[in-house]
Amino acid sequence: SIIRRQRQELKLLIAELKDRDKELNDMVAVHERHVQAWEDDRQKILTLAERCSLLTSELNERNAVIKSLTKKLKLLGSQHNDSKITLENTQQKFKELSQKVSDSSVHCQALEEKNQSLHCSILELSAKIGQLQAREQELLTMLQLKDKALIETTDQITEVTSKFKTLEGALRAAKVEEFSRNREQQDLKLTLNDVLFQVNKMKDVLSEKMKESSEHQEEISQLKEENGCLRSELILAVEEAQRKDQLYQFAKSKQARIEKELSCLRQICVKQQRDLHFLHVNLDSTQDSRQ
Repeated sequence: SIIRRQRQELKLLIAELKDRDKELNDMVAVHERHVQAWEDDRQKILTLAERCSLLTSELNERNAVIKSLTKKLKLLGSQHNDSKITLENTQQKFKELSQKVSDSSVHCQALEEKNQSLHCSILELSAKIGQLQAREQELLTMLQLKDKALIETTDQITEVTSKFKTLEGALRAAKVEEFSRNREQQDLKLTLNDVLFQVNKMKDVLSEKMKESSEHQEEISQLKEENGCLRSELILAVEEAQRKDQLYQFAKSKQARIEKELSCLRQICVKQQRDLHFLHVNLDSTQDSRQ
């Protein structure tokens, strides 16, 4: 009975051991599943950690890119404002230069008209000077003729004077022979009176000729003075015309420089418009990429 009881106890113990072994196997299987799940979770956690580190580095890179793009955007905004201010200043300068060009054109046209009028005045003065020179030549010829007549008159007066001296000598000789030649003396007196009358007449003519000569000389001096004044006026007019031509040339050169500056400013405006367009495109692209 003891052996049976012990066998029964052994059977119960074996059954219990089997149950415990089964429980242990089940626990081991559950533990293995838990370990496998923990390993899977660990691998997942490692993968997620690696992915998180990659995403963190990528996020840092994206943040750095966003910061650089923000700086560039601010810089582009300031450049855009500067370009806008520069464009406004350039437009203002362009308006001012356009006004200056229009004023220069009007001034050049006025100078051309004045130059034309001065040219006409110079032609009129040249014609007047030609007429005055012809008049001066005529007066010179007349003066030469008057001088020639005066020389002839002077020769006649000297001849009459010599005759008068001869007559005076004859008169002295006649006075010596006064008593013997009274009749001859009377004739000589008559002749002397005639000669004196002729001499006085010649003196009157000579005084008139001298007056006419002085008048002609005064007229010639006046004409010479007028000619000198006209020549000085002509020289001044020519100098003024030359100055006008120089001013016209200066205005032309100034207009050429202004046109050159306008062309340069137009090129700068075109370049700035292209740069602004390029900046707008870059700004749009950066905004799209940032979105």
